[in-house]
Amino acid sequence: MEIDAPAATAAADVHQGLHSELGALRGEHPGRARNPVLKAVGLGWLEFVKPDLDRAERFARDFGFVVHERTPDRLSLRGTFSALPCLVVRRGHAARFVGPTFLAESVADVRRLARSASANVLPLGGGRAVHLTDPSGFPVRVVAGLEPPAALAEREPLALNLGTEPVRFNTPQRAPRAPAQVQRLGHVVLETTRFRRTLEWYLHTLGLIVSDFLYLDDLRDRGPTMAFLRCDLGSVPADHHTLAMHLGPRVGYVHSAYQVTDLDAVAAGGEHLADQGYRRVWGIGRHIQGSQIFDYWRDPDRMMVEHYADGDLFDSSLEPGWAPMSASGLAQWGPPVSRDFLGSTPGPGMVAALLKALGDRTNEIDQDTLKALAKAMSA
Repeated sequence: MEIDAPAATAAADVHQGLHSELGALRGEHPGRARNPVLKAVGLGWLEFVKPDLDRAERFARDFGFVVHERTPDRLSLRGTFSALPCLVVRRGHAARFVGPTFLAESVADVRRLARSASANVLPLGGGRAVHLTDPSGFPVRVVAGLEPPAALAEREPLALNLGTEPVRFNTPQRAPRAPAQVQRLGHVVLETTRFRRTLEWYLHTLGLIVSDFLYLDDLRDRGPTMAFLRCDLGSVPADHHTLAMHLGPRVGYVHSAYQVTDLDAVAAGGEHLADQGYRRVWGIGRHIQGSQIFDYWRDPDRMMVEHYADGDLFDSSLEPGWAPMSASGLAQWGPPVSRDFLGSTPGPGMVAALLKALGDRTNEIDQDTLKALAKAMSA
């Protein structure tokens, strides 16, 4: 679904000085559906399968999660905020991402979504859920009626002496070199070979709206190739993105991000992870889209996870920003982006994925797209 938008020119600020230097060109995607089935109010949790739950728990504690429940075959992890446990890890033969669970405002919304999708409403804890599959093949659960646990104690953000308004006197600053204390789940990022169909599904089915689009500079006429989507909470500000997804030769999990209280939590938490022998993927830096201070790590199963702080919050009035996709456009400051983060390390798996994607005529991958993606990731 597309609508006309003002043409972008160098002489006029087409985005009204909001969050992006560029807006849509005439006829480009508006970034939202006119009549979505429902409007999801948040990302509840993510589900993974891992072969060694003891190892998964050790990393989780070092990363800053709190164990909510543990059985021989299931590990549930939470943050300090009063929110549902943000990760569920089940025992299985090989590590893999299963899918996300989104939160609906009411059980009535879940029932309406089930009717629209010809799916069943199922009991889940004290609530109700519907199980769907997006066009990329990811299982997506939508749930309502669950009660979050009470908040946990955590340290307050450090008081900062800023410019002409100092607030800290006769007190030195000492950030603890310890796990970062995850507050909550922020977002998940997915890669798909069917970007356009999957984007439309999340806009229509869950009522997500786009904060920013990225496009391939040589192929903008084909439309965007990455979208940062937030929940539409009306006048209430929401995270810049709850779900992000981009076009690529593979279908799968890219990373998930977890909020901590401030920059010192990101940095000191990272020092603790390094002390424990874990590997940093990229960071510390500050993103452009979303503005988060970030730090990326690999867990023992090579799943990528992010600590972040100070992310953007948008209400529903902001229209999508548009920017060319490039490696250098991922951060305002920080070290150069790593090949590990970009997923561009050569290897048999990458070659096999490229050949499989090119051989599938039902997806959006062709030689021109792959060349443009390679150019963007080297820019």
